[in-house]
Amino acid sequence: MQGKVALVAGATSGIGEVTARMFAKAGASVMLAGRRENLLREITEDLNTKGYHTAYAVCDVTDEEQVKALIDRTVEVFGRLDYAYNNAGIMPDDVETAFVESSEWDRVMNVNLRSVFLCMKYELQQMLQQGGEGYAIVNCSSIGGLIGMPGRAAYHASKHGLMGLTKCAALEYATRGIRINAVCPATIETPMVEKMREVGAITEVIEPIGRVGKPEEVASTVLWLCSPSAGYIIGQGIAVDGGYTIK
Repeated sequence: MQGKVALVAGATSGIGEVTARMFAKAGASVMLAGRRENLLREITEDLNTKGYHTAYAVCDVTDEEQVKALIDRTVEVFGRLDYAYNNAGIMPDDVETAFVESSEWDRVMNVNLRSVFLCMKYELQQMLQQGGEGYAIVNCSSIGGLIGMPGRAAYHASKHGLMGLTKCAALEYATRGIRINAVCPATIETPMVEKMREVGAITEVIEPIGRVGKPEEVASTVLWLCSPSAGYIIGQGIAVDGGYTIK
């Protein structure tokens, strides 16, 4: 990925951080974005000390003006944008649909769906302005974008919506040099999953493979989807789930 520029939104920990590190190691210049400046600074300083080419921007991806500024900043620093991984998201507590607070529904949709739409909107505008081909956008959905589970109406609705957004945009830009896909992870060893363990939301491994996933296993899928090796992959939700969705 030498000479390419990648943007990772939601890069302060977990899958986002690992993906940003993997892009850098593959030779891309990387813009890391998130809300926690101390973590962004720590990660970018570590990567740059090792000889990689990275920068960061503090951004609340639910805020349209901040998202636009993020894309502008990426181009200002690196000159262009080739790949984007839209990774920000939250997992609310399990609540039956009849008792989901409207405010919580709106919060989940804002972070999990609207933020990805905003990122895609300005990423696409920049890629179209540059012209040519070889661009790729990968959105982080979830197995929650492929199946249903009791108690998770808001989360799964947001992730199903994200798959619809991914598919529609993929059709719009398939012949214009921009490929758009999504990864759909199951339980991955991240800080968010650790918090779910602490409150008892996860008590056992239920993936057929017999273990939870590693962030690197999702990140490597993201990089593959951005690479020419996945040049015929359009509008897909790739399940990285240890076999969960085929049970």
